[in-house]
Amino acid sequence: MATYTCDYLVIGSGIAGLSFALKAAEQGTVMLISKADIEETNTRYAQGGIAAVTYEPDSVEKHIEDTLICGDGLCNKEVVRMVATEGPAQINQLIQWGVKFDKRATGEYDLAREGGHSEHRILHHKDNTGIEIQRALTSKVKDHKNIRVFERFFAVEIITQHHLGEMVTRHKTDTECYGAYVLDLRTQKVDTFLAKSTIMATGGVGNIYHTTTNPIVATGDGIAMVYRAKGKVENMEFIQFHPSSLFHPGERPSFLITEAMRGFGAILKTADGKEFMHKYDKRESLAPRDIVARAIDNEMKISGDEFVYLDVTFKDAADTKNHFPNIYEKCLSIGIDITKEMIPVVPAAHYLCGGIKVDMNGESSIKNLYAIGECSSTGLHGANRLASNSLIEAVVYADRAAKDAVAKSKNIKINNQIPAWDYEGTTHNEEMVLITQSYKEMQQVMSNYVGIVRSNLRLERALTRLGILYNETEELYKKSILTQNLCELRNMINVGYLIIKNAQNMRESRGLHYSLDYPKSKGSEF
Repeated sequence: MATYTCDYLVIGSGIAGLSFALKAAEQGTVMLISKADIEETNTRYAQGGIAAVTYEPDSVEKHIEDTLICGDGLCNKEVVRMVATEGPAQINQLIQWGVKFDKRATGEYDLAREGGHSEHRILHHKDNTGIEIQRALTSKVKDHKNIRVFERFFAVEIITQHHLGEMVTRHKTDTECYGAYVLDLRTQKVDTFLAKSTIMATGGVGNIYHTTTNPIVATGDGIAMVYRAKGKVENMEFIQFHPSSLFHPGERPSFLITEAMRGFGAILKTADGKEFMHKYDKRESLAPRDIVARAIDNEMKISGDEFVYLDVTFKDAADTKNHFPNIYEKCLSIGIDITKEMIPVVPAAHYLCGGIKVDMNGESSIKNLYAIGECSSTGLHGANRLASNSLIEAVVYADRAAKDAVAKSKNIKINNQIPAWDYEGTTHNEEMVLITQSYKEMQQVMSNYVGIVRSNLRLERALTRLGILYNETEELYKKSILTQNLCELRNMINVGYLIIKNAQNMRESRGLHYSLDYPKSKGSEF
């Protein structure tokens, strides 16, 4: 068991964590931990791009309006304005760090348009924007002298004064974060990481569902840790299901068919080749994701089919292959030539709009603990995220959190009184079959009862079944030596509980939360 100290501890290695690390490292020491390889993140799987205003006739006001409409009346208007206004400068920062966005022959950026956007404003790199961003930022981080990267280190719990004993806790009115207990996956020992500021950048929760576009590392770890430490978590009911993941049974994660393809002109059709989106929204295939996902779900229930089609066969074949080379190759690998055949697609869990509640500097309700990226709830997305707003939110908040943490660091001392991790009572690793079975049951409960369409009865059944799994998993956790699988299962059950409870408290349908018992919104004027 080792103890490490630094100025800034970053948990997570996607665009949010890497951006923060690069900025904070100019003023102090940074330790960045990743439970897998540094490049295995949700960011890496982002295809479409990053939204920001770069050229006329687009404007910040248009970006604000599109975001507010998509958020269905629940966005924080001040936050929306801030992100839309500060976004372009952060795009320039990404470019300076080496991110290469596609350009036209004229030298201007080749901007795409996606669902809910009134203008072309999506900067992208082919159909693998996330890979390009991850590549550039990872390279910069690894080369920075003030950043130390710990790969295959799994954060178990954040450290607060509650770990210091009753007398210390009694005299503290606000919860403070001093760092984190982290499991070294190579040694299976829990190390202590102490820092002036801790930054949660752990990404999303997609793997609580059976069908998701998220990589297997997206298990809600940061949100669960903060919830257990009594930090504020909000808006967990708003899970965005991406309308179009490739229908290929047995493959996890589901391969994403970017929304940019619909922006390119692709049209959604039923399995018998008929267009249907005109029945649901005047924007048709370019409507926001919640509307499109529910439309697809409804059409599949009506027909009994397992998927619908996305048709891009009528577009120029060379253009299609140039814009979407990875999608073309992926589909071809399973026998589908997208220039000649329609793509079978199905909705999949994709993005969490809620999370750890933070202020406009990214600080949580726990002192000296920040949350940025998908694990945070900033108020930008409201009830539904506008396509490609996630990456721009991440870099804007990474910038603001870095400035805030650096400014406060001179008045913070690292707490060296933290005890080592308590192994008492843990004697053995439990049988893997028990964890695997509970994992499958948890995914089944969430997928069947807490998906695109919900009801009071479904939510109540989900809560009952998840409660049983929670009690069983806590018993395992108390007596077992820690493993990544056990900790992830515990975290996902915590997250599932939060989603269900938040959904039960909603007495209306709004954005990504649609209930059969409350089909109408109470109003979403922005």
